[in-house]
Amino acid sequence: MTASGGLSIPVAMMEKHAHTATVRPVRNFYGRRRGHHLKDSQERYLAEDLVALSPGPVGWTENPSRAPLDMDALFDGREVWLEIGFGGGEHMVHQAGLNPDVGIIGCDPYINGVAMLLGNIRKTGVTNLRVHPGDVRDLFDLLPRASISRAFLLYPDPWPKVRHHRRRFVTPEHLVPLARVMHLGAELRVVTDIPNYVCQTLQQVPRHGFHWLAERPGDWRTPWQNWLSTRYEQKALRAGRVPHYLRFVRV
Repeated sequence: MTASGGLSIPVAMMEKHAHTATVRPVRNFYGRRRGHHLKDSQERYLAEDLVALSPGPVGWTENPSRAPLDMDALFDGREVWLEIGFGGGEHMVHQAGLNPDVGIIGCDPYINGVAMLLGNIRKTGVTNLRVHPGDVRDLFDLLPRASISRAFLLYPDPWPKVRHHRRRFVTPEHLVPLARVMHLGAELRVVTDIPNYVCQTLQQVPRHGFHWLAERPGDWRTPWQNWLSTRYEQKALRAGRVPHYLRFVRV
């Protein structure tokens, strides 16, 4: 298998991340899992709604054998999208409402954002979402090969210090399993307002089985159709930062 940049991904490296492995890997987690005190309503959403919206047993405690998720049963055979780090969930709920024939899995370990998402789901009544409140690498273990047709990485944690760039999502630790679970022709959409994150994305993503779709400046300066400008993006625009909208196809 060859990436658009001409570099091949060793089969052994791809299989290392397949869901057949049952030895729990050592994975460092960086970032917050919980922020300010939750409102009573948010605590109620977590208690009443989260289990029902689970994509299945993802954690190592409830699924030590790492049995893969049954995607056909999860969304009745529909096309499946993945949003990695959904923030407050406004973009994911927006997409779910526009695309009722698609199933969307959202993954984010920040419980305050999860609670906000659950509130948005209640408010809008969308039913084609599932939520994993944890590390996306654990979810990658269980997603069948070539099961995802679109993935979103929107304003990921920038980890601005150079010594922390290895913590960013656009590294082999994340991109190799992401490539495994996306089928050929699937689309990866990345948005960031951090210039050196753009550079790292354009360097790393094409090395791991993706081709950048841009042909002209407007392709990365202009949001794609049906884009919802999030609260974070509005804050970035007010601060004078420039969003970059990057689209890649799995090759």
